[in-house]
Formats: sequence, C-alpha cells, structure tokens
Amino acid sequence: MEAYLAREDVVAILPTGAGKSLCFQLPAVAREGLTLVISPLIALMKDQVDALTASGVPATFLNSSLSSDDNATRRRGLAEGAYKLLYAAPERIMSPGFIDDLRRWQVAAMAVDEAHCISEWGHDFRPEYRQLATLRAHLPEIPCLALTATATAQVRADIIRQLQMQQPRVFQASFNRPNLTYAVVPRKSAGRQVLDYVTVHPDASGIVYVRSRKNAETIATALRAGGVDALPYHAGLARDDRAANQDAFIRDEVRVICATIAFGMGINKPDVRFVIHADLPKNIEGYYQETGRAGRDGLHAECLLLLSHGDVVQNLRFVNEVTDEHAAAVARRQIQEMADFAETSECRRAALLGYFGETWPEDGCGACDNCLSPRETWDATTETQKLLSCIYRVRQKSGFDMGLKHVVEVIAGAKTEKIRKLGHDELSTHGIGADTARETWMALGRQLIRAGYINVSPDAYQTVSISAVGAEALKNRSPVVLTRPVAVATSTESRSRAGEFACDEGLFSELRVLRKALADSAGVPPYVVFGDNSLRHMARAYPTTGSEFLRIPGVGAKKLATYGDVFIQAIQTWLSAHEPMPFEVSEAPPTRATVVTAPKSTTPGESALETVALFVGGMTPEDIARTRSLKDTTVHQHLCAAIAAGELESDPRAWYSAEDEAILREAVAEHGLGRLAPLRDAVEGRLDYTNLHYFRAFEQRRRG
Repeated sequence: MEAYLAREDVVAILPTGAGKSLCFQLPAVAREGLTLVISPLIALMKDQVDALTASGVPATFLNSSLSSDDNATRRRGLAEGAYKLLYAAPERIMSPGFIDDLRRWQVAAMAVDEAHCISEWGHDFRPEYRQLATLRAHLPEIPCLALTATATAQVRADIIRQLQMQQPRVFQASFNRPNLTYAVVPRKSAGRQVLDYVTVHPDASGIVYVRSRKNAETIATALRAGGVDALPYHAGLARDDRAANQDAFIRDEVRVICATIAFGMGINKPDVRFVIHADLPKNIEGYYQETGRAGRDGLHAECLLLLSHGDVVQNLRFVNEVTDEHAAAVARRQIQEMADFAETSECRRAALLGYFGETWPEDGCGACDNCLSPRETWDATTETQKLLSCIYRVRQKSGFDMGLKHVVEVIAGAKTEKIRKLGHDELSTHGIGADTARETWMALGRQLIRAGYINVSPDAYQTVSISAVGAEALKNRSPVVLTRPVAVATSTESRSRAGEFACDEGLFSELRVLRKALADSAGVPPYVVFGDNSLRHMARAYPTTGSEFLRIPGVGAKKLATYGDVFIQAIQTWLSAHEPMPFEVSEAPPTRATVVTAPKSTTPGESALETVALFVGGMTPEDIARTRSLKDTTVHQHLCAAIAAGELESDPRAWYSAEDEAILREAVAEHGLGRLAPLRDAVEGRLDYTNLHYFRAFEQRRRG
C-alpha cells in the first residue's frame, strides 16, 4: 500500500483471503481522486461494492447488469466526484469513449484484480485482459497495482510485460493458508460421499467443484434428496438462473453450491467452511485458488479431494485434442503434477508450497491427511522388479516403448488383440502379476514414476521407459520401500467441526438469525453485516456496551453506529435468560494468519479507547501523540471515530465556528459527506482537513 500510494507500479501476489482487496481499497480512501478497479466478474463487483458501501466507503460499478437509468445516475455521480472507487470489466473499459470518460472523472490510480488472467501461462487466461495494455498507453501517469493469488515466476513476468509496468515493486507473500486442512480420498460414489461429508457438517457452508455441468446437476440433486439445501452453478444455466443460484448461496439461503470452475473467482464469502473437489482439477494453480475460497475469515476450514485415476485419463484425452503441441505439452505436464500431488504420501502443504517455489520449514504440517494419519510403508522390491522387467521385455520385443496401461495388461496376463498382434503374450513377464488387481499395478507404476524409477514421454502417447535409477535397481535388486495407497475408510470422517472455536453456541445461533434478518432487510449478503468470526467473538465476550462492542474483530465505527445497538440488545436479552459461559485462556480463539511479520500491538479498538481515556482525562491530542508515540493524525482518527460512535462528548466549537458549520451543512446537502475536498472549498480553505474530519464525525453522530 505504501508503494502504491507513492505512485509506484506494484505487483502483489498474496494468497486468497490475505487481504488483496484491501491493498487497493484503503489507498483509494486515502488518496484524492478516483481509483479504477478492473475486475473480471459482475458478481465480484457487486459483492465488493456492497461491502464497501456498508462500511461507509463511496464505491460503484458500471456493467451490463444496470438499467439505463442506474447507469446514467452512476455516471453523473462519477462526474461529480461522488465516488472513491469504480469497478469495471476490461470489455467496458475498452468500449468507445470510456477512456475519455476516465480522464474526465479524474482517475488517479488503477488496480487489476485477478491479474493472472492477462497471461497465457496462467491457469485462467482471458484474452480481453490483453487489451489493458492500451489503457496503460492512454493513462501512463497513473500507478497500477496488479493482484493475484496464484502466479509462478513466468506468469508474474508476463503480467509486468503485458501491463507495461515501469520498474514495479513486487511483493510475494507465503502461499501457506494455515487455517486450511487438506485431504485426498478415493472416489467411489461422489454423490454419496459428498452427502456423507455434508451431513456431518450440518451448519457449514461449502462449495463442491466438478468438471462437468452434468456432475453439478447430479450432485446437487443427490444433496437435495438427502435433505441438504443445494443448487448447481454452471455455464449451461441461463444467466439469470446462474446469478440467482450464486446469490442464494452468498445470502445463506442454500448452504452448498455444486459448481464447475466458472464459479467463485473473487467471491468474498468469508464463511465457506469446506471445498470439495469431486473431480480432479486440471492443474495445481486452479486447485490452490479454488481451495482458497474456504476459510477466508481465518477460521478453520477443510479441503477434500475425491480421487479417481480415471480423471487423469479423461483430462489427458481432452488435451490430446489440442492442436497446439506446445500448449498441449504444458497442459499434460500440469495434469501430471496435479496427479502427483493427489497421490503423494508426503506432507500436502509442503508439496503445495513447493509447486510455487516456497519451502515448508517443518517436517510436517499437522493439518493434512498424510501428516495426521501417515500411511503404512511396505517392501515393494519384488513387485518393482516384476513391473520394471515387463517394461524392459516389452521394449525388447517391440523395439519401442508402450504406455503404462499396456504394460499392466501384459503383466496381468490379458490376451487382447493388440497384445497378441505384438507378440507380448509370448513374453516371460506375461501374466506374472495375474494374482494382483490391475489398479494396484497402475498405482504402483505411478508411484515408481514419481520416485524416478520410470520415465514418461512428454508427448500425447505417454509411453514409459526405465530410468537410470530404475535400471540400477533392476540390475542390483535394490530394495524399494513405498507407501500404501490411501484407504477408502478415511473418506469423509470429520476430525473437527470446521470453522469453530469455543463460544456460546446458543448465542451464536441467535446472532446468526439476527444477522440474516438484518442482511435481508438491507438487501446484502449476511457477511456484509458481520462475518462468523465476529459473531463467535461476540458469543464469547458478551459485549454489552459500545466500547466493549468496538473491541470485537470486524467492528469499526461505522458498524458500531449501524448495528451496535441491535446486537448489544440481543446479547443483553440472551444474558437475561442464560448464564454467561466461562472460557479458559487455553481456549482462546485462533488469530488470522498475517502476510508479513509485524510488532505486537493492541487491536485498533483497544488503541482508540486508550486515546479517548487520555483525552477525557484532560490531555490534548498533541500530548497524547507524544505520550503514546503515535502520529497526530492517528490520535485525531481515534477521537473522530469515538465521536461518530457516540462514545465521546466534545465541543464542536473547538474545531470550527457556528458560521462555518452552517456553510458546511449547506455543502453537505449538495455534495454529501463522502469527500472532504468540496467542503474545504465551501469554507474557502479556512479549515484544514483535520477540522473537517471532526465536522464529519459530529455530523455522523447527529444523523445516527
């Protein structure tokens, strides 16, 4: 944010849920002028604008969902400087005359969300993003912030090149999501397994990702038949139906959405407690981004992948239809990397971070299936000798390599036409593994590929050959120790109730009902009122005064003023009929993972209250700043927030005269309270921005 405010071009690669949106929203509030946010999805724009508006930030969007009257009203507001942020899609930005409009609206900065969409090397390339280079050419003087959760070094370089960034500052945080657990289990019956999982998480909201429209419909139907509110989301639905289903999920009217990968980019629903992949993703970047939609509130969430090796074959079949051989080779490599991740016996967190070039410093993470339930190892020397010998004999007989599936057919003793035609039924290795299931041999082969004993050709044929390591092991009968495949028995058992920490569950349920009613009344998703994290802290701390409520994570002056009274009343009503529950220090709720290391400090609410106490005790703002080693502006922010929330009585005449107050109120009637520059012009510069902040605080309190 500091680099962006200093007008530098910036690339920020931060994990999902780490606060990417805040990196352009807060600077937009701090700087003069309008910040343009380029966003790929209509739902994302509305989602973020609703949240910003609820927090008192003037923001808007322009897209095809608006009526002509709404569009005209918003454009007038932009011309009058009524907004701090404007969200728009690349197609809208490049429409005729729009860049001229941006100049007229005094755009001061731009932010490109989901910036990996601009790169052909990314997992979600969108050609329309390429046009943004033209925008940079027309507005070269404004700083650009590019944000993404998933970018390899190659994608990052492409983002910088395509956006014509000038010596950008690059910030890359850890890709670790410490509140997520990862598990992979064999898929037997996806609908049944998903229903079993959802049933043991009766209050949890989640996303089920599938490959096809048919699977989305099938699993949604299976869940509804099992008594679970669920809806499908895929490109085959009419746009209005798709939007309605997504809205129902965001507003907690259904708790499970069964979706293709078209769903979820940038959706800021913080209380998704699980993400299930019922089909194998095509690449690790997509898997990381999709699992990252769970637990954005920092609370525990679970990621479950149902694995069938048939998915690998299916994905490769699609790739084989691609005519661009380079693109096909990249896709095949990505599919194999995803399959390797799914079948690994190592720590999944370490494997996931390793893909993005990051080293996990511990022996294990303690939060994936392989670390929580390490798999049994076994002596696979004999079986390895058989499989490597069969690969060798097939090559010796035919003069060329074959695929793993063909080798397994030979070792299992099959007599297909292809085997007979090639004379592979005459090999000494034909049938030497007939007493073992073919899938077991396939799993062994895939393990040996990952272990480096077998090589796979990079072309569409995926033929196998013995590596130098494999040849040495075959020659010397070197011992080979492998891990057993994951057992089906662990398929959907839940080790914990996702997203919970100790609190008064009865009060938490009451507060959720209240939140839903308030959200429906305001026409916004429930999390725009408060997230689960805030409600759980309320149901743990039982705040009954404004100052106590301000200490709850997610509560600021605006939320206190808007919702404080009604939630405090609900908590007081609960306490009149129930004893508060005691909580031990050891049961303290988890803290949200931070992206960068910072010194320990009190929370903003506590710091503001300490400032107010010193001010009430007779200290001036300047004295408080010196005593607490704070900036003067920080102290004034604390005092203004307390005045606006009704927590501090003060005399407005200390900051402006009655005459100026009358002039300012006339200006507010015309321009609103969103921007202070028009108010300063109204009093002809007699008041500085500090005085105007106090005026706005008193006005906010007066208006309730």
